[in-house]
Amino acid sequence: MLSAIRWLPTNKNFLRTIHTTRQTQRAHQAPDKIDPIPEPTQTPNLPPFHFPTSSASTDFEPDFNYVYPVSKPIVYKDYSKGPSALDKAAKLFFLTEIARGMWTVLGQMFRPPYTIMYPFEKGPVSPRFRGEHALRRYASGEERCIACKLCEAICPAQAITIESETREDGSRRTTRYDIDMTKCIYCGFCQEACPVDAIVESSNTEYSTETREELLYNKDKLLANGDRMEAEIAANLHSDHVYR
Repeated sequence: MLSAIRWLPTNKNFLRTIHTTRQTQRAHQAPDKIDPIPEPTQTPNLPPFHFPTSSASTDFEPDFNYVYPVSKPIVYKDYSKGPSALDKAAKLFFLTEIARGMWTVLGQMFRPPYTIMYPFEKGPVSPRFRGEHALRRYASGEERCIACKLCEAICPAQAITIESETREDGSRRTTRYDIDMTKCIYCGFCQEACPVDAIVESSNTEYSTETREELLYNKDKLLANGDRMEAEIAANLHSDHVYR
């Protein structure tokens, strides 16, 4: 039995008989018995820098670009031995490398500076920038938030907590609006979900604190942010209304 198992994989005739595809049978044939590959039936009219079809092709495709190497070989400079002694002496005597470096510095001296005197100077900020959160009011001073809790529901980080009550006139307003800024991922979903543009993300980025408790924003803190940056927030929303 063992001798039969050893015989099976080494017998080429047996392997040829069990394979049905022509490609597999040809792969197991002896080199002198392999069918010759047909030559191409057409000879393309080649423009410069193209080469003819390979011997494995059977038909010429006119839309196919056949690239062939340039007849004149490309000669590359031999850097294996490094610069010559004359080149080294010239660079050492004329200080060419130092002159090139000083020329680069001289060219940079007359270009306008790329830096600004932060924080006294600040670069442009996109109106769609998502920074510190704020709650807005109407021009009459009434709070915009209607306690629909859409922002709380859509927040992927669950950083918003809202509690509400019904007033005497039947309207609903928030009694608690907290945002845990340590959880917020600044995705902007709360601003997109708000139907009255009450909760927004301003362009302010300078609100670092010394304690984690200061990053737990309540309703009063958010309203104070909105009152302080209302003009900037309104301008940003107006410039972005085309895309929303």
